[in-house]
Amino acid sequence: MNIIAYEMKYVGGEQVPILTLVPFEDKYADEYMQIYNECFFEMRRALDVKPYHYYQSAEQLAERKDKIYLYLQENVIVGSFVLCDNEIDDVIVNPRFQGQGYGKKLLYTAVAMMQERKILPIILHVAAWNERALRLYETNGFETTLAIKVKHDKPTRLQELKQWFMRVFG
Repeated sequence: MNIIAYEMKYVGGEQVPILTLVPFEDKYADEYMQIYNECFFEMRRALDVKPYHYYQSAEQLAERKDKIYLYLQENVIVGSFVLCDNEIDDVIVNPRFQGQGYGKKLLYTAVAMMQERKILPIILHVAAWNERALRLYETNGFETTLAIKVKHDKPTRLQELKQWFMRVFG
């Protein structure tokens, strides 16, 4: 079995923010951690990256919380993303709201924010098993610039991917 992860670069046109976001606040920590853990659990389990639920405490958010943007409806987190340097990271949609177009809206809003700040190139990372996210990115202006392919039967290469995965996805 192969594990493939991609680095992708935005090559689409200019975007305008679609959603009105709020910066992360500590009062959202528990809800954010729960949604994040739900969204990335299957990927972390498939790659055997432990802990499967990455966020265990609000203290883990300390370094990134000023880079997290939330989209809320009636004070509930619908989705979120992180902007780190020139990378869009951790695009998540609350499972209750998945399949309603929020991933695309979050993605376009993130791209627009980076374009407004003149941050280029805009990149992101995605594991190939996450076919929905991969399709979202491919059909909305991103192209693959780097692929990492690892066979499960080669433990040293798998360990390399796990290390890369931990650097990229936390």
